[in-house]
Amino acid sequence: MKEPPVILSIAGFDPSSGAGVTADVKTAVAHGCYAATCITAVTVQSTQGVFEVRPLASELVTRTLTAVVDDLPIAAVRIGMLGSSQLAEVVAGFLASARLPNVVLDPVLRSSSGAALLDEAGLATMRAKLLPLCDVITPNIAEAAILAGVEPPAEESDWVSGAPKIESLAAALHGHGARVVVITGGHLRPPNDYLSYADGREGVVIIGEYIDSRSTHGTGCAYATALACELALGNGVPEAARAAKQYVQRAIQRAYPLGKGIGPINHFG
Repeated sequence: MKEPPVILSIAGFDPSSGAGVTADVKTAVAHGCYAATCITAVTVQSTQGVFEVRPLASELVTRTLTAVVDDLPIAAVRIGMLGSSQLAEVVAGFLASARLPNVVLDPVLRSSSGAALLDEAGLATMRAKLLPLCDVITPNIAEAAILAGVEPPAEESDWVSGAPKIESLAAALHGHGARVVVITGGHLRPPNDYLSYADGREGVVIIGEYIDSRSTHGTGCAYATALACELALGNGVPEAARAAKQYVQRAIQRAYPLGKGIGPINHFG
């Protein structure tokens, strides 16, 4: 029996299992991959929001990463919530020395309910040290603007008017060392994504389909992990990004109502 690719999730823990490492585990299993995890922070969280974040000790995160990587053949990495500047430094330092393949950064800066999940010093570390180490980054439009250090564009509702601003955000992120950027446009109509390369190759628009649903908690985590899985399975970035988009759309379509707030997607739908 062929061994499945091992995906390492470096992210926070959501006790409602809509986002974070537990969502990453479900996504990896749905793609026929094996998930290993390194928890960066625990949260008090539900479908109704994030109420508290407690980052773990940096020494514990370092030891966890070392133990997992020394033991398992990592085929791809998904980086999610880091929670503090200390942990951003730890993860950046570890990746610089470990040189793991197919590193996908989902720059989790705020929860969908508006809670801050990374401090200013952590953001600076992510911008200066993590971006150049990652193979792909997958911010939404707001995250892209914050990470690029520019004013966020005015809220747009349609793709045609928003696309030029998204392209400029991608260019700004390349200026900070990002190699491949996928800016997700889930709130646009249609909800297209934009894939951009630092080496000058033509950008790619990944077509999306709007789905009216309240089951969207953890879509960013699932998308980034699905993309990492697709890369680990041998697909190129455009193919991986399209497949990840389709996976999340299907998971939203087939979700069932759960919780009193923004419910989770159905990873196995």
